[in-house]
Amino acid sequence: MEFNYQEMLFLSIGGLAFFLFGIKYMSDGLQLLAGNRMRGFLEKGTKTPVRGVLSGALITALIQSSSATTVLTVGLVNSGLLTLRQAIGVVMGANIGTTLTAYLIGFKLEKYALPILAVGMILQFFSKNKRVVIIGQVLFGFGMLFFGMETMGKGLKPLRDMPVFINAMTNIESNSLLGVLTGIILTGIVQSSSATIGILQELANQGAITYYQAVPILFGDNIGTTVTALLAAIGTSVAAKRTALTHSLFNLIGTMIFLPLFVLGIFPELVRLFTDYIYILIPGFSGTWDTLNIKMQIAQTHGVFNITNALIQLPFVAVLAAIVTKIIPGEDISVEFEPKYLEPRLLSNPSVALGQAGRELLRMGRIARESFEHVITYFFTGLEIEAKQVNNLENIINNLQKKITDYVVLISERKLSVEGSNQAYIYIQAVNDIERVGDHAENILELTEEMNGQGIHFSIEAIGDMRKMVDKTMETYEWALTCLENNDLELAKQVVNNDDIIDEMEKDLRRAHINRLNEGLCNGDAGAIYIDILSNLERIGDHSVNIAQYVMGER
Repeated sequence: MEFNYQEMLFLSIGGLAFFLFGIKYMSDGLQLLAGNRMRGFLEKGTKTPVRGVLSGALITALIQSSSATTVLTVGLVNSGLLTLRQAIGVVMGANIGTTLTAYLIGFKLEKYALPILAVGMILQFFSKNKRVVIIGQVLFGFGMLFFGMETMGKGLKPLRDMPVFINAMTNIESNSLLGVLTGIILTGIVQSSSATIGILQELANQGAITYYQAVPILFGDNIGTTVTALLAAIGTSVAAKRTALTHSLFNLIGTMIFLPLFVLGIFPELVRLFTDYIYILIPGFSGTWDTLNIKMQIAQTHGVFNITNALIQLPFVAVLAAIVTKIIPGEDISVEFEPKYLEPRLLSNPSVALGQAGRELLRMGRIARESFEHVITYFFTGLEIEAKQVNNLENIINNLQKKITDYVVLISERKLSVEGSNQAYIYIQAVNDIERVGDHAENILELTEEMNGQGIHFSIEAIGDMRKMVDKTMETYEWALTCLENNDLELAKQVVNNDDIIDEMEKDLRRAHINRLNEGLCNGDAGAIYIDILSNLERIGDHSVNIAQYVMGER
């Protein structure tokens, strides 16, 4: 039998491209519709592991991407918004939610792909309502998904008659571990378990593989999809790395449990019973396992695997957390996102509440100092983990600014002594200066990223000068926080004196750098970035002076 290999290749990879684009485009649209509510829902819906599973399943079902959910979860853990145990529940739920894609494919909607594409296009191009445009994007991606499946099916169909492919699938049927490995590799490359499971469903639909050849690959797909979260965890906190590892461990343990049961014929029987006696209770579902098409049978197997795997491992969340903590040792350096000291119940005692606001303000000040330290380390070393820490801390600083301001305003509405009123005023003003210090650290981060992106390097003399000004700025800011904490008027005066030194240093270093530019030791792009960094350091000194002057009663 003759095979047109070029046509098979083009249809297969072209169909896969349409399919991947459809999933990504649809998922992006669904995430836009969800907006920030998705993040908030995860933060609030994870108080217990069970709620975490339900939240993870619901969000993944809505946005159609377990990778997006797990990457978001890693980010929330890295920012201190979720604990490791809360995140484990979300990861388990994400595996359940992702099964919806396989079920959608099982409905065989390929013949409706073009009308769905048309409706999606019309909504995107002819509507001025932003929400309708996004709905159009979702529909267009949905249609593209099925159009890709149909195209890919045409390319995969001849495989059922190719001896090489038949032998390979026969080997997988006789060696299930080979099937698992195949699934891991394919999904690791494609970075989408939905895509590789979709390929499996289409191969089975074309008669190229059997159900018993597809299931081991299906198990491997579930392990391979964890690669995305592992990559996202590079350069994050210890807890975030543990979260990503938990995702891999969860699916690996599931495969270790269910693969032997599959080989013994127990798991297929479990899926059949689940279909015949439980799924039939779902409204709109009719029929039995034997009446399902092969695509839906694979989807059903995927669903039963992930649901039962979550049910089995859910009671052992603490054990999973202990295992990943053992594998990835070390102290977690993540910073709590929410305030630690702003207790609403203390507002009835304004003086005590004001003391708590002061503690939170100083905590915010130390976080801003930490952000400054990370960005300076990034400038001198180029380590990406330092840049990620700056971004995480900036989110925390912005949140604390709002929460502290709101809390002090509530205190000010109560009866305060003259001294208390002055203290409240200082806190309201200082919180803005501390927030601006965080902003300047972020500015230096952006300038450093631009410098690295353009391959700019400074002379040894320029780097040495920069280090001196950084050290003086850091010292000045630390003194400002100390004088705020201790109401130290003498130290406040030293902060003001230090700022005068910083101002002179900035002028001197500007002149020195302009001379280097004139001598050709540095280029124009390097000069602009260098001077902008000096300016941001000088502004941090100015905000330090503002804090000192609040303490001195001069502002």
